[in-house]
Amino acid sequence: MCDRVMRVFSGIQPSGNLHLGNYLGAIVNFVELQDANQCIYCVVDLHSITVWQDPEKLKRNIHEITAGFIASGLDPKKSIIFNQSSVQEHAELSWLLNCVARVGWLNRMTQFKEKAGKNKEKMSVGLYTYPVLMAADILAYKATHVPVGEDQKQHIELSRDIAQKFNIDFHDRILEITAKDEFFVLPEPMITGPVTRVMSLRDGQKKMSSSELSDMTRINLLDTADQISNKIKKAKTDSEAIPEKMIEIGDRYELINLLSIYAGISGQRKEDVLSEFSGKQFSYLKEALTDLLVQKICPIGNEMNKIIDEKEYLGNILQEGAKKARAIAHPVLEETKKIIGLA
Repeated sequence: MCDRVMRVFSGIQPSGNLHLGNYLGAIVNFVELQDANQCIYCVVDLHSITVWQDPEKLKRNIHEITAGFIASGLDPKKSIIFNQSSVQEHAELSWLLNCVARVGWLNRMTQFKEKAGKNKEKMSVGLYTYPVLMAADILAYKATHVPVGEDQKQHIELSRDIAQKFNIDFHDRILEITAKDEFFVLPEPMITGPVTRVMSLRDGQKKMSSSELSDMTRINLLDTADQISNKIKKAKTDSEAIPEKMIEIGDRYELINLLSIYAGISGQRKEDVLSEFSGKQFSYLKEALTDLLVQKICPIGNEMNKIIDEKEYLGNILQEGAKKARAIAHPVLEETKKIIGLA
């Protein structure tokens, strides 16, 4: 992390079931960054509708993510917190950047291939082009840094490509209008959370996700102590003892995942966790991990439950955040249009 003040942007989709992967992979880092940087955190509701959403559930999910942000320690006085659709500059800038991005770039996006599978012809255009909207989210604020998980790094690289192409395509206009060589900042990915990728409790090679049908694949921030205990107890493991060294773990992906979660929650290195449990069976690790999760996650869930139905309170946070966000994004959009020749 650099010493200078950074402008940080990131977001989480309101797809329901805010889970441990969101918390360890993103929110913990969000909270840490807000004390010394200008932080902009977005509930990316436009991204969520790339697949069909129940309208009433979507409204509630937006409030759930916001409640999760607040319960986890994000302070609206320190960070700008808002939902994406309330700031129209995201969508408008996205169209302008669609005309800068190239089809070949989007064809290389691995997440579309993974989500669409063999059904890509039946997928929405939005699912295909949403990496450009993600670029607009970031570039609208000229964010210098974007905290993301490892699986999102490719999208930040696309954002950089789009920004760089715009800067090159319109270099003379940029110089004429702004007296600078570049207009858009090339954002840097920050893959620095305590666990950059939390995996499924039922498959150590699949990312923990709210879209999985089985609730047993994830720890939700709203889970009770009994639910957490049951899920960890039934998490997929093997019959071998826990080894002494990381190099001896090999392809035991479920062990790697549980060690990573334990390390992330406890603030330890994986090597130190391994040393603590080496030679023991999984049951010892699972019992200790359950205690840690209940101690850390349940208070967040309890606080979320207190505020999740306070629609006026959460609505005010989002509304005030949107005003602050627009104050930054609107001048960027207007100057972008001017550079292109639309204003």
